Amino acid sequence: MFKNRMEAGSQLAKELLPYKHEPLVVLAIPRGGLPVAAIVANTLNAPLDIVLTKKIGHPFQKEYAIGAMGLDDTFFLDTVTIPQEYIDAETTRIRKILKARHERYHKHRPPGNLKNKTVIIVDDGIATGNTLLATIAMVKKQCPAKIIVAIPVAPSSGIQLLKTNPNIDKVICLLTPINFRAVGQFYEDFPQVSDEEAIQWLEQANTSREIKPNTKRHI
Repeated sequence: MFKNRMEAGSQLAKELLPYKHEPLVVLAIPRGGLPVAAIVANTLNAPLDIVLTKKIGHPFQKEYAIGAMGLDDTFFLDTVTIPQEYIDAETTRIRKILKARHERYHKHRPPGNLKNKTVIIVDDGIATGNTLLATIAMVKKQCPAKIIVAIPVAPSSGIQLLKTNPNIDKVICLLTPINFRAVGQFYEDFPQVSDEEAIQWLEQANTSREIKPNTKRHI
């Protein structure tokens, strides 16, 4: 069990210290990944950015990912059995959400350059790994030197899926419990993170490099 996302971030950061002197970029998956990634970035003295992707759910089971979308790219795991009308509608809907989120998080600033950087992708946990694979495929197109996935908790099946992906150089996961049902199961305090809170973490990490969480935010 982790007390909260900050504790998980502190434990992850210790495992990532060997990369501290490489040209780093820490990429958080919003929104729950921001508190974890901010601690990692602060410890490694690395810039923090976000990777803006969103899952495309199956039409009859929304939690099951058939792919993911970025601002300018789409990656599908399965479209053989999915009606094209559904894919077109979801593409339009999700891209509108991502554009709005990009404006909120980056405030019209372009995302950082990942070329030849060691990219550490951080989330607060994964369930299947399918959405993350789509995210990594998009990051790979920006030609980073390395892609490292760092997560506090995931099922062993999800970790195995990531480890067999040729785009990933290293997977670091602190817990791989047998009785995995959901990410929040392994946190004592696991509230939802709002866009406003996530943006605070992002801005604080990149302006002061000092993370001073406000306990009233319940992150």
